[in-house]
Amino acid sequence: MKELFLPPELSCEIGEIYQSMAAAYDEVAHTITLTCSGCPDNCCDSYFLHYTYSEWAYLWEGIRMLDDARLDRIMARARDYVEQSQKLIAQGLRPQIMCPLNEEGLCSVYSHRLMICRTHGVPATLTRPDGQHLRFPGCFRCQEIVGQGYAIEADAPAMDRTILYRRLAQLESRFLGDRRGRLPKIKLSIAEMIVSGPPKDIKTNGD
Repeated sequence: MKELFLPPELSCEIGEIYQSMAAAYDEVAHTITLTCSGCPDNCCDSYFLHYTYSEWAYLWEGIRMLDDARLDRIMARARDYVEQSQKLIAQGLRPQIMCPLNEEGLCSVYSHRLMICRTHGVPATLTRPDGQHLRFPGCFRCQEIVGQGYAIEADAPAMDRTILYRRLAQLESRFLGDRRGRLPKIKLSIAEMIVSGPPKDIKTNGD
């Protein structure tokens, strides 16, 4: 199967979307005085699933920059993560396992980390395509700060994810093009994206 590579212009555009996410995140975090400094928790053990081929390809851009020794360690941890998480899910439990990309508390591909990794923490809102409005309270530390500083949760500022998600969805459509109809929808953890290798196209009779 043919590997799916991000064209340079789409890779740059994902980077720009991520920069916008960082700016929006920092603005809300500054307003509510949220900082990760000294936090006893680590968000990297949260169980997140990812849904876009473009982010999967972008993640592998970062992974390819690693030296062989580090990549071997990450691959071994990723395989262990997948095995452990599958066992926990089969028991009806939500996995809480350190991300295989985390080494000594830092992400090995920090500049290529995915959208959910970048938005987790502060309060956030999202308006779905069907018009339903959602609000996310943020991490446990954020919830403590909001509970102490605001009469009601909705009074606290929140990062609006809607436009950012829409931009990423539009980029995904451009990336996949006519492949969208033949590629399966994905719902993968970062560990599964690592173990599976870079995203690949599905051969058709015309290939």
